[in-house]
Amino acid sequence: MKTKRAVGIVALPLLGAAVLWGIANAKSAPVRWGSDGHRMAAQAAHGILPESMPAFFREAKGQLEYLSPEPDRWRIEDFTEMDEAWRYDHYIDLENVPPGALDASDRFEFIEALYDAGIERPQQNVGFLPFRILEMQQRLTSGFARWRLTSAGTERDWIESRVLNDAGIIGHYVVDAAQPHHTTIHFNGWADDAPNPRGFTTDRGFHSRFESGFVRAHINPRDLTPGLPRSPSRLGNVRKAIWEHVEASNATVERLYRLEKEFGFEPDGRAHAETKEFVTERLTAGAEMLAAVWWTSWLDSERVAEAMREERRGR
Repeated sequence: MKTKRAVGIVALPLLGAAVLWGIANAKSAPVRWGSDGHRMAAQAAHGILPESMPAFFREAKGQLEYLSPEPDRWRIEDFTEMDEAWRYDHYIDLENVPPGALDASDRFEFIEALYDAGIERPQQNVGFLPFRILEMQQRLTSGFARWRLTSAGTERDWIESRVLNDAGIIGHYVVDAAQPHHTTIHFNGWADDAPNPRGFTTDRGFHSRFESGFVRAHINPRDLTPGLPRSPSRLGNVRKAIWEHVEASNATVERLYRLEKEFGFEPDGRAHAETKEFVTERLTAGAEMLAAVWWTSWLDSERVAEAMREERRGR
């Protein structure tokens, strides 16, 4: 399920040295949080939802947990067209993003900015994770809005199914963004030929060992609860909050590699307190952000529903 992120480069003066070595040494597309981590984060996020969320959503805990690994289930190597369409939504290599490119209004302007900076294969060498989250959040909000406008009955049931599907899928990407490997060129061991003065691991099994083996062996869903707020925040500027969520995760990359060097993230044996704390913090950050995204989408849908209602009146 891996793909080379080889890239042709033009207009080299537009890119800084750090961006260039990041692109030149990019490897395979990253593997991902194991299903255990995704399910734990979805469960924790659902657990802090307010009673004022719609009943159909509050009663769908199991379904939302099940759907949280869904985009990884699409990763079937033989289905090349499908895999190529979605695989780059799981990450963003922030070191490869030229200054100002993330100010693009949507993923297509973002791609244009990357091409303008000389990156010929931006989907492979940068990725689209924050844009995917924003796109899904807007779709979820529009679904909640349609639900508000639809009377009880079969059609509303169908809308509920659509909303839950979107809510589960966005959860996958929100929690991916909390995993530092999904925000960096150092996505599976330190990048080849990148400056590595501290001698961080270049083990190409690190990603999977960290987010799958270690989580399965040492993390319990109850570990996330103490770090969560009693209720989710409402995101004022959703786009800004998503970008900050990704950047906060990326800021922990060096700590991740330091902990790997000092203690290791080994599935076998006892986990060191610091490594377990780090993984728990990252999963908790994903759960807290996911709950905020769900809650904000529901609240913002009231305004969207009113705009839809006014549009219908004007027809």
